Amino acid sequence: MAYVSVPKDLTKVKNKVVLNLTKRQIICFAAAAAVGIPFYFVTRDVIGNSSAVMGMVVLMVPAFLFAMYEKDGMPLEKVLMNIITVRFLRPQVRMYETENLFEKEERQMEAVSRKKKRKRKKKVYKKKAASGGRNLGRNMDAVRRQEAWDSGTEKDLNRRNAEAGYHAAGRGGRRNHARQG
Repeated sequence: MAYVSVPKDLTKVKNKVVLNLTKRQIICFAAAAAVGIPFYFVTRDVIGNSSAVMGMVVLMVPAFLFAMYEKDGMPLEKVLMNIITVRFLRPQVRMYETENLFEKEERQMEAVSRKKKRKRKKKVYKKKAASGGRNLGRNMDAVRRQEAWDSGTEKDLNRRNAEAGYHAAGRGGRRNHARQG
């Protein structure tokens, strides 16, 4: 009975098309022949037979390298592109940078809240109270909140409310409320 050896790593197995050559190798060999053979026939009378052969070989070797050379499963053009990228396109000293997903999400949330604040801002027209143009009581508290919201300083609103409570406590805990009329 005949035994056939099966390779353990099937990623290295290439599909052979003709004469145990892959499609890539056939294309590269054809390109080399299309460049090298005409060069030989055109130049052999001018520069001599041995010089024409050497010129043909020099022209055909790059195509042969592209057809046959592989390193770590990568063809020659990928290897060359990696070398060019590492040596010339990217910086020699690379800084280690991490991307903090929590900070990124936080920045996105802040951007969304800023957009919402811009949409919420409306011009508030203050109504004059019956007490000579001064707003007192509940109406003044609403105006303060609107001013704090417009200026974006929540601390100012909290400070003002605390001061108002302190002053009200100094007067026996009572606040004067103007009647809305």
